Amino acid sequence: MAGAAKAADFFKFDWKAQRWNLVFMVGTIAGAAIASNYLMNDHVIDLNPKTTAALSELNIASGYDSYVPRELFDVQNLGSVRVVVILIAGGFLVGFGTRWAGGCTSGHAITGLANLQLPSLIATIGFFIGGLMMTHFLLPIIF
Repeated sequence: MAGAAKAADFFKFDWKAQRWNLVFMVGTIAGAAIASNYLMNDHVIDLNPKTTAALSELNIASGYDSYVPRELFDVQNLGSVRVVVILIAGGFLVGFGTRWAGGCTSGHAITGLANLQLPSLIATIGFFIGGLMMTHFLLPIIF
């Protein structure tokens, strides 16, 4: 990305040989658009009152009436520079982490652990530690 492959072999990726990745990405986006626009229902999520209170402390009041909080994932929030920077940085970190760890969280946690692979166990432990650190330390700073 952006010429990084010239500096490090780690970033070399042959997109022409891996076209199915692009097709998969387009299908994922199309599937999400279809699901969110045509398959959603008005079901209210039953959250624990402690969770609702914790979300309220972070100024997230809509955490219980949809699967994702509107304060974070509404299209109107894309006008905010802060939200766009968070989305871009998060996307970069997820992509880099997936490439660096040799797979995604579900790939390591489901397939890797089912095959009793030690690297997948180490990666899964790292994912959980990273998620806990994000939730308890970084998320309150961001909001």
